[in-house]
Amino acid sequence: MTTVEHSAGRTVELAITGMTCASCANRIERKLNKLAGVAASVNYATEKAQVTAPDGLDPQRLVEVVEAAGYGAALPTTEPEQDEPADALRQRLLGSLALSVPVVVLAMVPALQFTFWQWISLVLAAPVVVWGGWPLHRAAWLNLRHGAATMDTLVSMGTLAAFLWSLYALLFGHAGMPGMTHPFALTIERGDATSSIYLEVAAAVTTFVLAGRYFEARAKRRAGAALRALLELGAKDVAVLRGGEEVRVPTGQLAVGDRFVVRPGEKIATDGVVEEGGSAVDASMLTGESVPIEVGPGDAVVGATVNAGGRLVVRATQIGSDTQLAQMARMVEEAQTGKAQIQRLADRVSAVFVPIVIGLALLTLLGWLVAGQPVTAAFTAAVAVLIIACPCAMGLATPTALLVGTGRGAQLGVLIKGPQVLESTRRIDAVVLDKTGTVTTGRMRLLDVHTAEGTARDEALRVAGAVENASEHPIARAITTGALQEVGELPVVVEFANLEGLGVQGVVEGRAVLAGRAALLEQWGLHLDGPLAESKSAAESEGKTAIVAAWDGAVRAVLVVADTVKPTSQQAISQLRELGLTPVLLTGDNAAAAAAVAAQVGIDEVIAEVMPADKVEVVKRLQGEGKAVAMVGDGVNDAAALAQADLGLSMGTGTDIAIEAGDLTLVRGDLRAAVDAIRLSRRTLKTIRGNMFWALAYNVAALPLAAAGLLNPMIAGAAMAFSSLFVVGNSLRLRRFRTTAR
Repeated sequence: MTTVEHSAGRTVELAITGMTCASCANRIERKLNKLAGVAASVNYATEKAQVTAPDGLDPQRLVEVVEAAGYGAALPTTEPEQDEPADALRQRLLGSLALSVPVVVLAMVPALQFTFWQWISLVLAAPVVVWGGWPLHRAAWLNLRHGAATMDTLVSMGTLAAFLWSLYALLFGHAGMPGMTHPFALTIERGDATSSIYLEVAAAVTTFVLAGRYFEARAKRRAGAALRALLELGAKDVAVLRGGEEVRVPTGQLAVGDRFVVRPGEKIATDGVVEEGGSAVDASMLTGESVPIEVGPGDAVVGATVNAGGRLVVRATQIGSDTQLAQMARMVEEAQTGKAQIQRLADRVSAVFVPIVIGLALLTLLGWLVAGQPVTAAFTAAVAVLIIACPCAMGLATPTALLVGTGRGAQLGVLIKGPQVLESTRRIDAVVLDKTGTVTTGRMRLLDVHTAEGTARDEALRVAGAVENASEHPIARAITTGALQEVGELPVVVEFANLEGLGVQGVVEGRAVLAGRAALLEQWGLHLDGPLAESKSAAESEGKTAIVAAWDGAVRAVLVVADTVKPTSQQAISQLRELGLTPVLLTGDNAAAAAAVAAQVGIDEVIAEVMPADKVEVVKRLQGEGKAVAMVGDGVNDAAALAQADLGLSMGTGTDIAIEAGDLTLVRGDLRAAVDAIRLSRRTLKTIRGNMFWALAYNVAALPLAAAGLLNPMIAGAAMAFSSLFVVGNSLRLRRFRTTAR
């Protein structure tokens, strides 16, 4: 939580509590935006509000506006209160589950209904309805104050009606008599409603809905993890040069102009300019470029990238919130905040269903009274309407399908983060694919060896592999690995030297060997021409890296290395097209390499040489063209774009930041898992919709019986049980989902 000064005012980040659905976020946003000069954006997922306010406005006024709307807010200097975090919901869920099971068993099995069983049920059900359901009742009351009806309203209304009627029947009716039972008689007839109790309905529905809310709360709690993980990427401490000596200090103590040392394998502490030394810097996590960047004096370097070669002395030019890493974190948060949250389907149904049920209950009451029936009978029928409307199956519709769908997804290497993700999979029509690590392996590999006349391939691999074996550079490791695979053991190199930015040299079996860029050989008077020069040019035109090797005073070989396409990527692209999606290749790599990969896997549209901020802009541009965009990526540089996209699919083999920023995680690292993820999510959404239809159909079909006073408790219980079993059975069909991988 921060307060940032801007020329047009300041931006205050508030922690919001008490929101139960996306409509709550919209309501708070509207209230804040009514203040003069205020522009607010409220994120339901992260429970934060970004508010740009005039300098003269007291931030406490923002808190007052939020509280006046019925919600809680905390200023940046205040520790936010967690209204109903996942841990508290978990306690309510476990307690309610333990108390509800015996209540349901006693009500549904007449043989277990001992003397005074109904009073035991009351004792067990009361804490579930009052304590377990308190968050639902509170949310229903809050929504009622604003004239809104959601799933909370329906659950609260139904469970309280069932509980209060049962309490009335026990205290003032015949239900509390010793020996009272609910006989298993499936007949439609009018009877004495004060002999029936519905405690199992109140307890079971409360527990089912709490289960759904608990899993939703867990998903929401992870919403800010991407930002925390992104900021933790940076180095924790740094060796600063002070008085000619290295002093280890926390990176937070760095100041602009400080000179600090970065040794091989260390992270660069902050953005700066190299003053001494030369090295290869692995910036793939930030830029997506698979080949390390050679840097020397005068070159800019970025914080959190890794020094893969020699010792560097860097002068800090940007610190704290001004670094590229901090800017990327802001982009991720802005993308998440601006991402519209899809209101839950049950809330949309409830918004229509609740007023209808209340209206029908009132009509039932008036109809019976107008017909000259006793007040007790009229009231009984009206309450029966409210009880039968209690959404037992509706409460199961989403959690059961999501539970089975996510379980099956986990078996197939797909992790679905929450129900809000499913709607996005149905709408998407374009899929943006990061190249490095998503379509390709993200690792350099030796692809080809071109030799001069009179030089054998095995000899070139032995000699070049030996001198490269002493280097830690990723290109050198690719050549060494390829040589070991083809020729086996490599000879020992002596007098080895790493020539920063150019290549390596050493003595192998008495021969002086050079391996690296053509510029290195030219320093020794060696020139590349003929077929080897043509091979080098051809490789570089395809975006590959060519390493020239020379010994015995002549150029002997050109070794070609490159990032390689995953063997399953072409099949995955074809399957994505079959789902109606248009693939787009997006990468920070050079245009030649991107075009070569696109041609290999069958992608027509390629956008190359883009920075992380440009990736976000590409996604926004596609969205501006009316497309619903899915983004598949694996690096830090993809995090903001994953958050901005309508659907973010992160490769589980990638960085934690990308995984947290995405909506779906592909554990396998196989692009075909993206196909499975979209197919499974769409199937799960279809199942939820089917569950909601049949659950609602049960309520609608039973309401006329209740209004006519024909609500037999066993019929109601059996119908509700059948409806719930149907929903569970329909959800279990998701276990038969099969992967497209073949």
